[in-house]
Amino acid sequence: MIHNSLFIKSFALCCSDTELLSAFNLLSHEVDKTLLPAAMRRRTSLSTKMAITAATLACEQAKVETKSLPSVFASLGGEIQVTDALCRLLPDDNELLSPTQFHNSVHNTTAGYWSILNQCQAPTTAIAAADDTFAMGLIEAWSQLQQSEQTEQLLVCYDEIWPQYLAAPIGKIPFACALVLSTQAEGSIANISLPKLSESVNKDRLNPEWVNLAASAPAANVIPLLMALHTKSNHPIPLNSGIPTWITALL
Repeated sequence: MIHNSLFIKSFALCCSDTELLSAFNLLSHEVDKTLLPAAMRRRTSLSTKMAITAATLACEQAKVETKSLPSVFASLGGEIQVTDALCRLLPDDNELLSPTQFHNSVHNTTAGYWSILNQCQAPTTAIAAADDTFAMGLIEAWSQLQQSEQTEQLLVCYDEIWPQYLAAPIGKIPFACALVLSTQAEGSIANISLPKLSESVNKDRLNPEWVNLAASAPAANVIPLLMALHTKSNHPIPLNSGIPTWITALL
């Protein structure tokens, strides 16, 4: 059966600056380091801690069983700080690369830690798609729901602070969001249409505070959707600030 929409069962945000989202009337949570065992906590990056905090809160709100929950982890930079540190060591023949850092440098590091933490053997995917990362995360989650008997899927979008010599202003602000998506209406808080490309979005009408934030925190592309859930807006909802623009709508 083809599902032409997605139901949202819950969402949660994690940001080191909890006041950052006050202008959007959205509640953000601080990183909860207690969710990780001490040994894992020492090894994991800020991005992983934020993503796991947001994912845990979203799953608790949706009352879903994490051991059997498929997931999509979407991040523009992934473990960018660890990767950058390793790359800067490569020219120095006298420096040995840390096996732990090498293990933690791959793009699916956070997805792996989430699976280990929750003893989850369900399928998981890690993706990146520049400015379209959040929109592609929604489409990937929908695609996976079409191909399995599962009715629920976790989507986590996150990025931490980037070394600013790489691509300023990207990565000035660490941010993570998580949504539990479903093909079933029961227990959902909203129903959205599948993302589609639009050439007709007037960029001048986009919320400038959101555009500025998304330029510094790529995962913040989720904000217009969450604001629409709050206001029940029936206008097209942008999922990225570029042109062409991915849009969705409340149904």
